[in-house]
Amino acid sequence: MNWIKRLFKGLLRGRTAVIGVPYLWLIVFFVLPFLVLLRISVTHIGPDGDPFAPLYTVVDGTVQWLLRYENYLSIARDSTDATGQTGQFGQTIYFTAYLTSLKYAAFTTALCLLLGYPFAWFIARSRESLRTPMLMMVMLPFWTSLLLRVYAWKGLLADQGLFNRIFMALGLIDEPLHMLYSDVSMLIGMTYIYLPFMVLPLYANLTKLDNRLLEAANDLGASPWKAFWLVTIPLSRAGIIAGCMLVFIPAVGEFVIPSLLGGAENIMIGRVVWDEMFAANNWPRASALAVVMILMILIPLGIYYYYSGKQTQAQARKGQ
Repeated sequence: MNWIKRLFKGLLRGRTAVIGVPYLWLIVFFVLPFLVLLRISVTHIGPDGDPFAPLYTVVDGTVQWLLRYENYLSIARDSTDATGQTGQFGQTIYFTAYLTSLKYAAFTTALCLLLGYPFAWFIARSRESLRTPMLMMVMLPFWTSLLLRVYAWKGLLADQGLFNRIFMALGLIDEPLHMLYSDVSMLIGMTYIYLPFMVLPLYANLTKLDNRLLEAANDLGASPWKAFWLVTIPLSRAGIIAGCMLVFIPAVGEFVIPSLLGGAENIMIGRVVWDEMFAANNWPRASALAVVMILMILIPLGIYYYYSGKQTQAQARKGQ
């Protein structure tokens, strides 16, 4: 036990403690849950339905592995008949759900950026006495339940909802528009929920922008629009990337909004994972779907940060 005490004393000293805290957080709240999902995804649950069944057995002194990789293979290719003949690649509900999730996450990110950037710019350029109330307005929805906020949109977008009543009262339409359980309701709900995640990092970045750079661009003959594209946008790149990540990553696995505002054609991977785990009681396949979804997000992020780090190092060498 002495070596354990010495290990903890070493970890709690100076620089090691500062660096170790975020790594400890990642291990406890990301790595360990991910390893549990990975373990369940290759488990053969058997007739008793135990998701933590042994991964191997020993017969006559020989280790026999009971790993099941079919859960990953069936994501993109499934059997089509009783003979076990495999179907075409990508013709499964899981593959379609992944593509649907990526589509909605990408459109939601784009809409949040188009709406959030002007809003963040307006707050950053407002008087300091007005910035705090405006930021409170952005964060105010977080004070209420996510479920209640999404459910409220059902009343607004329904065929007999508030929006259709207003449009019919103004004579803009003759019959109710079908907005609920469609792409429209999905994008409106997801954009509404994730918009603050785009505004806040953009605001934090835009407040640091040096106005003298814009004044210099104007002195050199650049129009306000040209100065915006050549000065403001490049300098706010870090905020744009941070906001897009904060929106895109959770939007891929969204579950509540598709369940309340989406229809049969708007099935996202979060709903499929829920159905596999609790409706079909197929924990290994649900875990395999979750593992693939995590890797689908982490791999592009890792590639981006790798090349971004190399570019930063190259720029630092040039500066020297």
